[in-house]
Amino acid sequence: MKPARLIILVVAVGAAGLAGVLAMRLAGGRNMAPVAETVYQKEPSVNVLVASANLPVGSRLNDSSIRWMEWPQGGVVKGVITEAERPNALKDMLGAVVRLPIFEGEPIREEKVADSNSRILSSLLPAGKRAVATEISVATGAGGFILPNDRVDILMVRKGTTAKFQTETILTNVRVLAIDQQIEQKPDGSKTAVGATATLELTPDQTKVLATAQQMADRLSMALRSVADAQESDTGAADYLITGDSGASAVQVIKSGAVVTGDAPIKVQ
Repeated sequence: MKPARLIILVVAVGAAGLAGVLAMRLAGGRNMAPVAETVYQKEPSVNVLVASANLPVGSRLNDSSIRWMEWPQGGVVKGVITEAERPNALKDMLGAVVRLPIFEGEPIREEKVADSNSRILSSLLPAGKRAVATEISVATGAGGFILPNDRVDILMVRKGTTAKFQTETILTNVRVLAIDQQIEQKPDGSKTAVGATATLELTPDQTKVLATAQQMADRLSMALRSVADAQESDTGAADYLITGDSGASAVQVIKSGAVVTGDAPIKVQ
């Protein structure tokens, strides 16, 4: 092959290769989509007053139990205490009494706490309710497992007209406000906490029923209810103890062949 032809062939092959490379680059540039950059924008937040620990009913708020926490502005609901609305809340809420259980990290709501004062029990009582104490023991208080804020039924045991014992439920689903704890020494040297007095949250009518039952009963006992019953009615009471109407059939007393009713006997034919 002549040198001139060889040079022309080499140039042609090189040009073809260069054209192929350029074509591939152009095709790749057309198919490559632009990469979109994701931009994250932080939602505005506000400081909300929250609990720093689990707060049981009756406890008081202090420096270590409440703090400010950033909260998404869109998640703030009515009743939550914010720093923008109450900048001095950390100081103002000190000593307030917890009326309902509050858990760690939960926002402090005003309806769950009461004003700080020395009358703790009255702060825990809802409007229209009364606090009434009754004596209990391990035997009458569900073995000592009843705690404040539990729900109980009150049972009255008394002797009937036939010398047999009768058991009646005189109060249902009432709330226990407090248990008086006393430390008693066991014979083996160990100690246990035993409640001697239970303070109950009652309506005025329930208060009368309990006061009457305390005079009539041979024994009053508390039956612990499930936490699932907390939403049921808590105003039930044995009203016949204070009205004198038991709703039961009258007992006929027969003496010398006559049915005695009231002052005068009715002759039986």
